[in-house]
Amino acid sequence: MTVYNPRHQPTRVADLHRFDTLIDARSPSEFALDHIPGAINCPVLDDEERRIVGTIYKQTGAFEARRVGGAMVAANLAQHLRERFAEQPANWRPLVYCWRGGLRSGSMVTWLRLVGWDAQQLAGGYKSYRQHVLAQIEATVPKLRLKVICGATGSAKTRVLQALAARGEQVLDLEHCASHKGSLLGALPGVPQPSQKQFETRIATCFDALDVSRTLYVEGESARIGRLSVPIPLVAHMRAADCIEVQADAAARLDYLLRDYAYLGDDRAALAGQLDRLKEMQGKAVVQRWQEWALAGNLPQLFAELMALHYDPHYERSQARHFEKWPLRQQVAAPDLTDAGIDTVAEAILRLNAAG
Repeated sequence: MTVYNPRHQPTRVADLHRFDTLIDARSPSEFALDHIPGAINCPVLDDEERRIVGTIYKQTGAFEARRVGGAMVAANLAQHLRERFAEQPANWRPLVYCWRGGLRSGSMVTWLRLVGWDAQQLAGGYKSYRQHVLAQIEATVPKLRLKVICGATGSAKTRVLQALAARGEQVLDLEHCASHKGSLLGALPGVPQPSQKQFETRIATCFDALDVSRTLYVEGESARIGRLSVPIPLVAHMRAADCIEVQADAAARLDYLLRDYAYLGDDRAALAGQLDRLKEMQGKAVVQRWQEWALAGNLPQLFAELMALHYDPHYERSQARHFEKWPLRQQVAAPDLTDAGIDTVAEAILRLNAAG
């Protein structure tokens, strides 16, 4: 049997699981944009220090930048050793990465090894992980056995996915990955959307846990969720997949929307402002009426007209245009969209899948 010895070969993305801690040595803003799942941020240069060093490099040259930056790096590493790493045992094995696997992660690895820890550097840094994410999405998507859950606005499609997941089924919740509900009013209060890179990282992380021989349920999303773009290969595969339509009447959907979007009434001015985007499509008079209802907190009338005049007229046409197998879709009736009703829908979907 070959014994793995990280000192004898470069550490690759496939080796991540072999280490006790994954350390991102980049600046906080780089880490916030995207990072390898499970990593902790221990910057060797913070954002302001990185800006200063970059300016010196452009104005004076590499030597002066390294001299000034080196002092900053040493101070930050000393702080990490005193605070973040102080309790680590002698057999601790951290893996460190920066943008390209260069000076920043290399500096940290050198100091950690001087202490006596078996620290390693990720070959290629975050950039190599980013390449892994894109390759993972491209390679996995064609293998997916997708079932696309469709339904008019308010059909509780996301809740149906959650009910399927609770029953042990595989689901890909793109709205959860995007931190957005996908609709005009889908922004989550106090929850910013991730960067495009982090969105794709979340999708690739979901793919890591999949059994591609089993069905994967996904909601029938558009190509964009809020300001984020669903990866093109995934969009294409969804468009060609089998569809299951959740059929609920307008009253049940309105009742669900009033529960699911109740928080919109907490900031009436913001809600009215979001409706501005519909003026070109619906006309100023209609949108003004909707904005008056929004400011008055009259969500029942507002949502009812949004469904009747905006969402529903475009639903069937857009589904037929976007999903190749829409005429062959299977349908599941949803008389109500209470928790019990959603469970009933999930069970009906499972029966359809088992039958065919």
